[in-house]
Amino acid sequence: MSLVVQKYGGTSVGDAERIRAVADHVARTREAGDQVVVVVSAMGKFTDDLIRLADDVSPTRPPRELDMLLTSGERISMALVCMALAARGVESASFTGSQAGIITDTDHTRAKILEIRPTRIDEALAEGLVPVVAGFQGVSTDRDITTLGRGGSDVTAVALAAALSADVCEIYTDVTGVFSADPRVVSRARRLPRVSFDEMMEIAATGGRVLMLRSVELARRHHVPLHVRSSFTWEPGTWIVEEDPTMEEAVVTAITDDTSEAKITVGGVPDRPGVAARLFRALADRGINVDMIVQNTGANGLTDISFTVAATDLDAASDTCREVQREIGAAQVTSDDDIGRVSIVGAGMKSSPGVTALMFETLSEHGINIEMISTSSIRISCVVRTSRVAESVRLLHSAFGLDAAS
Repeated sequence: MSLVVQKYGGTSVGDAERIRAVADHVARTREAGDQVVVVVSAMGKFTDDLIRLADDVSPTRPPRELDMLLTSGERISMALVCMALAARGVESASFTGSQAGIITDTDHTRAKILEIRPTRIDEALAEGLVPVVAGFQGVSTDRDITTLGRGGSDVTAVALAAALSADVCEIYTDVTGVFSADPRVVSRARRLPRVSFDEMMEIAATGGRVLMLRSVELARRHHVPLHVRSSFTWEPGTWIVEEDPTMEEAVVTAITDDTSEAKITVGGVPDRPGVAARLFRALADRGINVDMIVQNTGANGLTDISFTVAATDLDAASDTCREVQREIGAAQVTSDDDIGRVSIVGAGMKSSPGVTALMFETLSEHGINIEMISTSSIRISCVVRTSRVAESVRLLHSAFGLDAAS
């Protein structure tokens, strides 16, 4: 008998028909002899509707009260799933994040899980019940309800799978798995049957929209196999697992894109120790996450520092840079929100020369200018104009032989 954690996203429980379909699938899994723990998101766009309602009520949204509001969506889903299971003769019990023993820090709207005490989940399983847990939420060390931020239900599912020593964590969504590129951008993108944790982390970090980075990091840390599947077709999807050293890895596994970032350039900075440290400390103290960084070679004792941030942080990051501009002796601060990032990811890149050259040649041959470059052992990212992002993805997808056969 295996223990399976199944997470169902908002589209998977989007209406009564979808909830009944989820209950049918859970019942079939039980009939196959497996124990099941279910984690659910809020129905459809319910969370977005709650945020809009909060905006309509007041421009002031105390984080504690916002968390209290937003967690109601998952509680509705878990109760409805239990009712649908009861109609199929499957005994179940719903649990909020706090009842499931999910303990978080005190950072409202983006809390981190500190510990899971799954006593009640273990007891429910021992009684032959299917525990249905509200995703996206927990209880803080101050005993307040908290939410885990974007992708929080995936994090809930992986964390529970780790705490319960589950055999697999199945992530059900509206796509059939992880693809070699966004199918909306590349019509010939292929579903990948298997991806390593390292590759999936890079895919998630550079624009892959199937899994959030936090959940993949957690799965890797606790060795929890992930299976991304569609709740509309129920067909096998993509497995995210440990890298198999006995198998040859594809040179390039996927091409990703991200147009949600912006670039800031701090120009005319004195080329001396401590300047960059002061700049990025100021940004960190404002809670601004910096991604790609390029510092030009110094000339006449001056240099330029360019970096990318989330587009939503552009105004705050620009203001912060201007606040320290005089202190660090910078000549100017400029920003650019008309950029996008294109990345190639593949574990086989570690032992395959020529990957960088082919990427740059492909873009150059089509007149696509590269403005910034960032690399890891299994990933190369380039910043280009927003208008050339989709074209770049399609060109690289073909250049690296990832197009699906006709």
